[in-house]
Amino acid sequence: MVNVFFIREGSSWVLVDCGLRGHVETIRRTAQRFVGNASPPAAIVLTHAHFDHIGSLPGLLEAWNVPVYAHPLERPYLTGESSYPPPDPLVGGGAMALMSRLYPRGPIDVRRHLRPLGEGHGVPELRGWRWLHTPGHCPGHISLFRDRDRTLIAGDALTTTKQESALAVATQRLELHGPPAYFTQDWQAAEDSVGRLTALEPELLATGHGEAWRGAEMRAALRDLASRFDEREVPSFGRYARSPALADEHGTVALPPDPLPVIAAGVAVAAGLAYGLARRRQASR
Repeated sequence: MVNVFFIREGSSWVLVDCGLRGHVETIRRTAQRFVGNASPPAAIVLTHAHFDHIGSLPGLLEAWNVPVYAHPLERPYLTGESSYPPPDPLVGGGAMALMSRLYPRGPIDVRRHLRPLGEGHGVPELRGWRWLHTPGHCPGHISLFRDRDRTLIAGDALTTTKQESALAVATQRLELHGPPAYFTQDWQAAEDSVGRLTALEPELLATGHGEAWRGAEMRAALRDLASRFDEREVPSFGRYARSPALADEHGTVALPPDPLPVIAAGVAVAAGLAYGLARRRQASR
C-alpha cells in the first residue's frame, strides 16, 4: 500500500504524490468526492520520484495540465535523464525486500510540467505549508509540514509499517520505522532526516506507507527511533549499508560495489566443496 494526499485550501486543492501505476481513475474519483467537483488540482507535489509515488503521474497529467513540484535533485528521474540506483534485496529481511530487484527504477519524462521547489521552502499553491529537504531514501526527498497544527507529511523518510515485510504491509500493523530499507541509498542522510523530523514534534504524522498516527505516543516512538536509528534501522550488511550511492543534479553518479555476485560466488564455492567432500566420503566406503 502507498498513500497519496489531498490537501484542500478553500476551493483550491493540491495532490501530494501519485501512487502506483494504474490508479488514475481511483485518484480522480477520490479527488472529486474530496473536493466536491471535478476541478483539477492547483498543483501536484512529489515527495520523491520512486515508482510507487509517481506511477499514475503521466496518466493524471493527460487529464490535468497542472504544474508538478519536486526537489531539483529529483529532476533527473522526472526528465528521463537518469535512473535511480538499484535496490538492495539483502536488507530488511522480508518478501518485499527480496522482490525489490523487480521494481521499476527507470525515469519518466514529465519535464513540460516540472517546476523546482524554491529556496524559500514554500509552495505557491500550498499556503501555510513548508517543505523540508529530507534526503537519505533518495537524494531529493522532501517532507511537508504545516506549523499551524503541526501536521507532517513525511513521505518515505518515515514509515508506520514495516515496509520490507509482505505480512506487515498486508495487515498495516502500526509500528514506526525509517525509510523502506531496500530503496534507501544513504543511511547517514536518512538518520539525519529522521532527527530533523523528530525535532518538529508533530501532532499528526502521515507517511508514504502505513496508517496516519497522532499524539504523544507517536512522538515518543519518533524520539526512540531517532535516538536508536543506527541500532534499529541501519542494516549491518548490504550495498549501501556503509557506503552511499552518490548523486548530483544530473542523477546517479557513483555506486558502491554490488555484494550479490560476491555472495553468489561464495555460495557456489561452498557448494562445490560440500559436493567434493560428499563424493570423497562416498568413494572411501
